[in-house]
Amino acid sequence: MLIDDIKKRALNDNVPIIQDEGIEFLIKFIKEHDIKRILEIGTAIGYSAIKMASINSDITVTTIERDEVRYKEAVKNVNECELNDRITLIYGDALEVDVDGNYDLIFIDAAKGKNIDFFEKYTSLLVKGGYVITDNLSFHGYVYMNENEISSRNIRGLVRKIKKYINYLKTNEKYDTTFYTFGDGVSVSKRK
Repeated sequence: MLIDDIKKRALNDNVPIIQDEGIEFLIKFIKEHDIKRILEIGTAIGYSAIKMASINSDITVTTIERDEVRYKEAVKNVNECELNDRITLIYGDALEVDVDGNYDLIFIDAAKGKNIDFFEKYTSLLVKGGYVITDNLSFHGYVYMNENEISSRNIRGLVRKIKKYINYLKTNEKYDTTFYTFGDGVSVSKRK
């Protein structure tokens, strides 16, 4: 199956894609909440966009990727899966491109340090009662570690930004947010 090949290539080439538990949750969530229009921040090579669009034929996905090599690979993968009529790929930095439309779900799986910016820029496109799902909130377990135990200054900085985003979600009065520890840590924020 083509999607398995895409996943295998991602893992072989160290392309970050959503973990199995995360994608299983996402697929189940989309089915249970009758999600039809999805905006994804962070395409990588198209794995999660293809998985989401493949749930059923009335789902459309708009997805943004800033890395040119990954974007081109995603275009190729989407075409090979014959989903280019339902997956719209946008090349560019998600904070610089303009996207229009209304979405039932925004899936944030991009630069972890910019989650608040992505949330604030794109939630105006959510339908009433829409959802924002964010991946990688445990960041390979680093978020739960004592910062003094993290040797990399860059990772410590990212962990601080992720913790700031988690706090932002907890204190955001316009959304109810639930946090899950499976996969690499996931949040679901529902517009009140």
